[in-house]
Amino acid sequence: MSDLRLDDTIFAHLRKTFSSISDRMETTRRSLRSADASAVGESKLIEEVQDFADDWGYGVKQLGKHTQGAVKMINKIGESFDKLDLDLAESLKTKKKEK
Repeated sequence: MSDLRLDDTIFAHLRKTFSSISDRMETTRRSLRSADASAVGESKLIEEVQDFADDWGYGVKQLGKHTQGAVKMINKIGESFDKLDLDLAESLKTKKKEK
């Protein structure tokens, strides 16, 4: 291996954190979707609460998608870094043999 090094636990930690966020976003979205707005009583207020839940449900769904995308990017960065590290180590071996 070369001197270029990044601990794999950094990627594992980021992956775990963003996966957790994504899971929590989905749980929140389901809770909003199943909320009983009729508990507030007044029909206009019920409608407003339902609209609020729908809007927030959509926003939370989008946040969940973005965190899933972040997990994919973290994986890609880790894979690219590993490849770069191996390529650099190989090039250093080649340079030593040429001397």
